[in-house]
Amino acid sequence: MADNKNEKSGFHLRLSWIIVAVVAIGAGLYLSLHHTVVTIRGEQVARQNLISSISTNGKVEPVANFEAHAPLATTVTGVFVHAGDQVRRGQLLLRLDDSAVKEQIARAQAQLKSAQADKSTIEAGGTRPDILTLQDQISKAESDEASAQSSLGALKKLQQSGAASAGEVQQAQVRLQIAQNSVRNLGERKSQPFAPQELQRVNASITGAEAAVSAAEDMLHQLEVRSTVNGTVYQVPVRPGNFVNGGDLLVQVADLRNLQVRAFVDEPEIGKVHGGQPVTILWDALPTQSWMGTVKTVPLTVIPRGTRTVGEVLCSVDSSSGSAKLLPNVNVNVAIQVARRDNALTVPREAVHQDGEGRFVLVARDGRLRRAGVETGISSLTRVEVTSGVSQGEWVAINAISGQPLQDGMYVKLPE
Repeated sequence: MADNKNEKSGFHLRLSWIIVAVVAIGAGLYLSLHHTVVTIRGEQVARQNLISSISTNGKVEPVANFEAHAPLATTVTGVFVHAGDQVRRGQLLLRLDDSAVKEQIARAQAQLKSAQADKSTIEAGGTRPDILTLQDQISKAESDEASAQSSLGALKKLQQSGAASAGEVQQAQVRLQIAQNSVRNLGERKSQPFAPQELQRVNASITGAEAAVSAAEDMLHQLEVRSTVNGTVYQVPVRPGNFVNGGDLLVQVADLRNLQVRAFVDEPEIGKVHGGQPVTILWDALPTQSWMGTVKTVPLTVIPRGTRTVGEVLCSVDSSSGSAKLLPNVNVNVAIQVARRDNALTVPREAVHQDGEGRFVLVARDGRLRRAGVETGISSLTRVEVTSGVSQGEWVAINAISGQPLQDGMYVKLPE
């Protein structure tokens, strides 16, 4: 009986030790798991000069540019320059066929002369036969008036003696009135030989003919293409004998030492752009070279450009930075410096996070990550200015080497 009790007591004692061992092992595993040290990549909070820029694309163009387009469909009869030639203002560059325009001038001049002749005829009272006919009509009307006047006088005398009736006298008065009206009307025609509307019509014909002559002569002038600037011929897409349509490009001339860049800034960024801001220009064809400039003008409106809505910003190009190596019409990359902080406290952009409580970084302190709320300022492509929340020299976490998500309170170490 006593042996049986002793066996039970020993069993319970062993069971208790087993339970204690299991609990101890579980606690050890728990502590081991919750104290896993994660190796992270991080950087120190550092002071540096920080530049915030808008990066976009642009196109190079000459400041003083001359380009000619065909004023009408015609043929190129002469090209007197080549790409690369230096030309002076007023120099003849090329000539277009002018035969059709000269025919237009001849027709317009003939129409003008005809209209001027019509005006002279109207103002003179018509043609010579018209004038002679009018004079004959006036003489006859005056004779009829005199005859009617004499007849009326005779009938009045007869009426006094009873030899003529009152009706006969009245009829004589009507005939006299008709004769007098005829004389008066013909006299007015002689003093005003043309109707006002007729003169207006012929004056309008003269004005139209003069405008046609002027337009044709202006067109003739455009068929001789002369440079309006001193510079370099940088594009001549036509050759003698080529047929060109109205609007086709004929030649381009510019001072290639004086270039500018038309940068296309997306609508949300336009408010940051101001005149005088520094500009850096890069061209893929010369990847080791950059050009400096400044903002000349800011957008007054926005325009669609492909899928974007942009404002056009004109940027000067400093001649001291070798602008002669740039070419008109090439596409470039443009960085407009919109803000600068010297000796700013900065952290990597990828170290800054944001949630419902605001912006924060994870700082490595005493082997653990600690959340630190921060206020930020300007930023570059890689760094962000921090105005509060961290101190210079502190390490901020960027990510875990293993890719594991970082959390506040996590045990961490920096790579050796």
